[in-house]
Amino acid sequence: MAVAAIKAYDFPPADAIDKFHGAQLLYIGWEDHLLFCAPFAFPFPPTMRFGDIVAGVLPGAFGYHPDFARIDWAKAEWFKSGQPFVPDFEQSLAGNGLKHKDVLRFRTPGLTGIQGSCN
Repeated sequence: MAVAAIKAYDFPPADAIDKFHGAQLLYIGWEDHLLFCAPFAFPFPPTMRFGDIVAGVLPGAFGYHPDFARIDWAKAEWFKSGQPFVPDFEQSLAGNGLKHKDVLRFRTPGLTGIQGSCN
């Protein structure tokens, strides 16, 4: 059933970029690993190198999964808002065209969770 609002929603969003003190939110999720049921939200400066996120941040977020140590980052497939995306690990987030509240997901071919369970 469709719902019609009685009046327009007229208020500023609580998660606007100006609320993050120079950082921007970037959501990152790992496909075929439902142990992490939704992407994590990270506040990063737009000047941060993409490679620094992969090397320095993702191990803390996803590293306790047994598949994580076996990831071959050269073979990882990336998606930005559901579309294939090829990040440049040497460029910043801004240099990769990533903006506030973008969603990235990565797939790791051959790694599909604990005993192939997608968990």
